[in-house]
Amino acid sequence: QVQLVESGGGSVQAGGSLRLSCAASGRTFSSYAMGWFRQAPGKEREFVAAISGRGGSTYYAGSVKGRFAISRDNAKSTVHLQMNSLKPEDTAVYYCAANPSVSYYINDYNYWGQGTQVTVSS
Repeated sequence: QVQLVESGGGSVQAGGSLRLSCAASGRTFSSYAMGWFRQAPGKEREFVAAISGRGGSTYYAGSVKGRFAISRDNAKSTVHLQMNSLKPEDTAVYYCAANPSVSYYINDYNYWGQGTQVTVSS
């Protein structure tokens, strides 16, 4: 079992930055790939970024590539999402998730946090 708790959400103006964090507890953190997903009001949850267990490989949705950066600190069992040049369309609840292998697909992830709200105003 893995427990995940997100933090760092908030409100920011367009062009600003936020850094989300996800703290994990439970089994060996480095054995899990970690993903960030988001869900905007009235829309389906979508993939944002993912990182392999040891951090050597990262993956991004096209809509955030070049603006967001995912990283992890296995010693602290934490994964981060640095979000720069934020746009109003980035407004959503952001979730971190854990899975034994990297995947873009929501249904592949076994463990989820409760989510953190990000609001970007124009």
